[in-house]
Amino acid sequence: MKKKKKKPHLPLRLNILFFMIFLLFSALILRLGVVQILYGEDAQEEINKKVNQVTNLPVPRGIIFDRFGRVIVDNEPLYSITYTPQKYTKAEERLDLAEKLSAYIKMCETNEPEKDEDGVEVCSDLVKERDMKDYWILKNKEKAYNRLSAEERASMDDKEEYAEVLDRISEEDLAEITDEELEVIAIKRELDQAFALTPHIVKNKGVTEEEYATVAEHLNELPGINVAADWNRKYLFEDTLKYYLGSVTSSDEGILKDNMDYYLTHGYSRNDRVGRSGLEAQYETVLSGEKTRIQHITDKEGNLIQSEVLYPGEQGKNLVLTIDMEYQQMVDEIVREELKTAIEKFPQQNKHMNDAMAVVMDPNTGEILAISGQRYVRGDGVDEPYFEDQSFRAVSDAHRPGSAVKGATVLAGYQSGVIDIGTQFYDRPIKIKDTPEKSSYRTLGTVNDLDALRLSSNVYMFFIALRMGGEYNYQPNHSVSFNPDAFKEMRNYFKQFGLGTNTGIDLPFESTGYKGSTLKAGTLMDFAIGQYDTFTTLQLAQYVSTIANGGYRIKPHLAKEIRLPGHENGLGPVYQSVTPEVLNKIEMDDRYLERVQEGFRQVFQEPGGTAYYEFADAPYKPAGKTGTAQNEIYEDGKLVAKTENLTLVGYAPYDKPEVAFAVVVPNTGIVKGQYQVNKQIGRRILDAYFELKEKRAKEGIQEVIRPVSEEDNSAES
Repeated sequence: MKKKKKKPHLPLRLNILFFMIFLLFSALILRLGVVQILYGEDAQEEINKKVNQVTNLPVPRGIIFDRFGRVIVDNEPLYSITYTPQKYTKAEERLDLAEKLSAYIKMCETNEPEKDEDGVEVCSDLVKERDMKDYWILKNKEKAYNRLSAEERASMDDKEEYAEVLDRISEEDLAEITDEELEVIAIKRELDQAFALTPHIVKNKGVTEEEYATVAEHLNELPGINVAADWNRKYLFEDTLKYYLGSVTSSDEGILKDNMDYYLTHGYSRNDRVGRSGLEAQYETVLSGEKTRIQHITDKEGNLIQSEVLYPGEQGKNLVLTIDMEYQQMVDEIVREELKTAIEKFPQQNKHMNDAMAVVMDPNTGEILAISGQRYVRGDGVDEPYFEDQSFRAVSDAHRPGSAVKGATVLAGYQSGVIDIGTQFYDRPIKIKDTPEKSSYRTLGTVNDLDALRLSSNVYMFFIALRMGGEYNYQPNHSVSFNPDAFKEMRNYFKQFGLGTNTGIDLPFESTGYKGSTLKAGTLMDFAIGQYDTFTTLQLAQYVSTIANGGYRIKPHLAKEIRLPGHENGLGPVYQSVTPEVLNKIEMDDRYLERVQEGFRQVFQEPGGTAYYEFADAPYKPAGKTGTAQNEIYEDGKLVAKTENLTLVGYAPYDKPEVAFAVVVPNTGIVKGQYQVNKQIGRRILDAYFELKEKRAKEGIQEVIRPVSEEDNSAES
């Protein structure tokens, strides 16, 4: 009998296995489909947690030069110790790091800690009482929390619990903290301020070479700590022009809170140093450069996996100013000397006189050549008198300008049609019913428009104001017709010259002055002679420049060029030039402007001109207008003194102007034979300009027209 062959079972088993694998794959595919369709976004977010945090690292700030390539503001290199924390770093980890780092650096200036107002010891100003309490809790956690009963802890959330523990720390507890521990606390305080994956400066002041080298040697045991080169702004001309140059925040201050959203949306970190004021703030985006961008890849626990440089960064661009620092220093010295002379010559009469301002600019380009404001600080019997550089007053302080604005008044009269070239008035006191009498400084008799400027007739300007208000038939001691719209019309003419409006200068702030609100015939007459609204020295400089250049109001500016970084603090290639910007053209016939220009020439160069005595012999053919304005000083609502503002505006040469200026000296005493400080400053400013120009021409010194090396800087300085 034959045995039946057994059928093999392997194919059946394989089929079962394959079927099971098929089911598993089907289930996997189904699951992936569900994840993709229903949880795709959540899954992608989970993946994204592992990548793409970009950090921006600061680069050296741009250098500021004057128009001759002299370095004005530089970067002084500093040693720096930084901390870049990973995500989710715990307080205990930062404390451990601070303890290790304290072995290599010192944060406190002395081992004898000071005491705060509560008598608690502090490490200079680096450690506050709250920092000490936080530290004590970390070191005595069990002891600290055991001070709360079980019932108290049950009734509080974590935040309330911690606040109560803080309150129960006594002075005796804090007294246990040693000087060495204060060092740890000072370091930890800096570590606590750092943001994840963003470098934070732990110390950059007073870092010794030994500290720098020791920390660098032990970086492997100090996670997140690094050594780097930092900088501090260095002002090579000390206080000269310091206000306009501005300042930069410290790393502790970081970005300005008022503009935090702006900075953060433009790639800044919270501890980045930024321009706080002046040109440093105005040209922040130019000077700050392009930051180094680093992409950090982390896992979902926040541990750093990899870093990649996306962009190596670019040093801040250099700023070349219109300022001539040699001339600027000369102007500052002239203003100081003349202010001192006027005060010492009449000490009692000029006891309210403290300030003098001057602005010098190119009337054809708007370039500011020098801008000065000096304050005389009187001695108190112990300390000697001294000067403070307060040049900001040239753009922030507005004063009554007096007759210096009569050029604008005459031009308003021409354009409004109330006078024409050659129109005459008889200069004698004017008396409107129920108002005080108004007059010139003396009766001048019959004067035309040129005479009115040369002799500075107030009455001529009064008649212009009255006619613009609708009064053509003035009778002494009678009421006058007056349309208040004349104020708006007159002010609109003045604004065409920059008086009473923004000049447009490239600074974060400038004053536009005060506008009186009483709209009467008498106050318009005061306005016409510069005795009502107030203007800044810069506005007066723009005004006289507009007359000098033929009616073009040009935007004044302090920046001349933006240049790419060069080698060894040299100027690189030109990135951008600041070209003259015409804000408006005066809307009037050229012959009217030429007539006022001739009147200004006569003020300085013809007998009887109010500045003839000081300028008649000037070889550079100047022109301009003097001004005196009454100014009352009140204290606690009471009149304490009547003073005068002395002003002067001018330009030269009158037939081909290349320089214009304005001088304001407020609150001078009303003295017969008063020292004409405004005219003395103006004459010396122009003399210095043309003498310096001649000297440089002989020496072959030119303005910046090519990249300048550090050696060239030294030679020209």
